[in-house]
Amino acid sequence: MPDNRIEKLVILGGGTSGWMTAAAIINHLPKNYCEVILIESDLIGTIGVGESTIPHILRFNSQLGIDEKEFISKTQATIKLGIQFDNWANLGDSYIHPFSEMGDVIRGVDFHHYWLKYKENGGTQDYESFSMAAELAKTKRFAPPAQSNNPLTKQYTYSYHIDATSYAKYLREYAIAKGVKRIEGRVTSVNNLDNGDICSLALESGQTIEGDLFVDCSGFRALLIGQNQQSDYIDWSHWLKTDRAVVVQSERVGQLNPYTKAIAQPAGWQWQIPLQHRMGNGHVFSSKHVSDEQALDTLVSGVDGKLIHEPRFVNFKAGRREKSWVNNCVSIGLSSGFLEPLESTSIFLIQIGINKLIEYFPDKSMADADRTQYNETMRYFYEHIRDFIILHYKATKRTDSQFWIENSQMEIPPNLQRLISLFEQSGKVDRTQFGVWPAVCMGQGIIPKYYDSRVNALDNHSLDKHLNSMAQAVKQTVAEMPSVNVFLGLEEH
Repeated sequence: MPDNRIEKLVILGGGTSGWMTAAAIINHLPKNYCEVILIESDLIGTIGVGESTIPHILRFNSQLGIDEKEFISKTQATIKLGIQFDNWANLGDSYIHPFSEMGDVIRGVDFHHYWLKYKENGGTQDYESFSMAAELAKTKRFAPPAQSNNPLTKQYTYSYHIDATSYAKYLREYAIAKGVKRIEGRVTSVNNLDNGDICSLALESGQTIEGDLFVDCSGFRALLIGQNQQSDYIDWSHWLKTDRAVVVQSERVGQLNPYTKAIAQPAGWQWQIPLQHRMGNGHVFSSKHVSDEQALDTLVSGVDGKLIHEPRFVNFKAGRREKSWVNNCVSIGLSSGFLEPLESTSIFLIQIGINKLIEYFPDKSMADADRTQYNETMRYFYEHIRDFIILHYKATKRTDSQFWIENSQMEIPPNLQRLISLFEQSGKVDRTQFGVWPAVCMGQGIIPKYYDSRVNALDNHSLDKHLNSMAQAVKQTVAEMPSVNVFLGLEEH
């Protein structure tokens, strides 16, 4: 076969998505396989509000050979063990969606079935007592699972809160050192071949950048995939009603929380994300249900430290591109779709896009089968995460505002309804779902009517003894770990 390899790959846009893409591509492709060029303009700002990640970033950094201590230092990162949801089912409620399963699978049956029987028989330990991640989060303690031989530490993982702008800069240095060529400039026009492929990008400077494969990381503008390749945007705002956010940074006060806070408000929700040098704050809301002034007041009233810059507003619309890969153009990041950061999945979706591009990396012929499989994979992940986010809104009992009433009464996607009914009626969990469903469902009041009958093979006394012993072992293991501040070197032991 002739050598028909991609000779020049052009990435439009920097920020987190652009530099993650550049770093991964240059690292994973054989050395000198193709030229990688990234075009960005310092005059075009990035969204930069997403600072909370999920554990998949550990693998991404590891594959790039990034040292964790250096990464934490460069990005002012802190540890994240899950998300604490306040006021979602009812005012005053609180639960943690941890980065761990709860308890152990016993005799092939998921732990929550045993816990349901345990509680029915008067057990006193709450569900989160059986999660290492949840207990570590509550006590503000942490040690990496790999540093211990205790089998309980193998039951949890972790992630980070990061300064997303600093992460992009860090990856830019990494990628350029590996051979990525950065070009400063703004695109004025996109040039196409007769078959619809992009052949070059014209810059304000007069320079023309040719390429074989183009990756659109231009954010909400979607300059290539949307404006040029005309991939339609599928609107999900009838399910995800928030369409605006106000963000602000503040001084960090007090001890670090090793978790993200997601606090439900009358017309949306508010996040609190602790970094080493500051606190990230935001209020995601529905402009139909609250004014900008009210949304800003809600945000600022929930900030403890002094504000360190002016608040800014961001518009968005939940949804995704019908196709993330059209002709020789692949979209990654916000150009491909947007889901509000409730479950911190923005960087994860960037990773999925990158990983699948590398897996289906084309030659110049651009096989239709590769594009089709890539688009199907991205559809799958966007829709599954969408449904998981909708779950949080649908599973509310709040009636204190029109926003929450509408969410509780809305019709939801059929597959999500199937999953909710499955859990509600039998406690079963479909393995295709995204996230730790029992933690979120039961945290928001969806308690299964029945538990798996196989748990009855364990008599009540044995079950009570086993679960109490398990909860005690979790607490003891957690108590032996240092505070998260000590782990990060912000305090002495």
